[in-house]
Amino acid sequence: MDITVATRPVRPTDGVLFRRLWPRLSRESIYRRFHSPLRELAPEAVDRFVTVDHDLREAVVAVVGGEVVGVARYDRSPADPATAEVAILVEDAWQGVGLGRQLLLELIDLAAGRGVRTFRADVQRDNDRVIGLIRRLLPGATFTPDDDVLAVSSPLPHVPAVPPAAAA
Repeated sequence: MDITVATRPVRPTDGVLFRRLWPRLSRESIYRRFHSPLRELAPEAVDRFVTVDHDLREAVVAVVGGEVVGVARYDRSPADPATAEVAILVEDAWQGVGLGRQLLLELIDLAAGRGVRTFRADVQRDNDRVIGLIRRLLPGATFTPDDDVLAVSSPLPHVPAVPPAAAA
């Protein structure tokens, strides 16, 4: 079952919404996103999550009833701005209804329009939901075992090919 939820770019004022989201997340959801059993979200982390330039760093939030229920973000590599690290977090009560898919598709479109050509992510080997999502939306993705995670790399779809004259 897929539903559509209102989304928008993250705002610096969303810090309070991120802090309210935290207690609604299960330990598993926190571990899946951060690869660590974090007990609290440090104020510095909240500030970093809501402070983006909408180019090198972007985040899109899903909002229901005035509360953030999901977020997808990318951070471009300083060494290669055509490559970005991507992450998604969806509140437990909203998992399984297509929200992660919606957020990732929006993020792909934004990133591709800004010159990002490759998404990268580290995904836990047993995170079947995210692996399945990546396989469906990013069919060119490669999954390389790296310690206890899979290092994922994928060219972005929807990226127009460079005309031969422009490449010369």
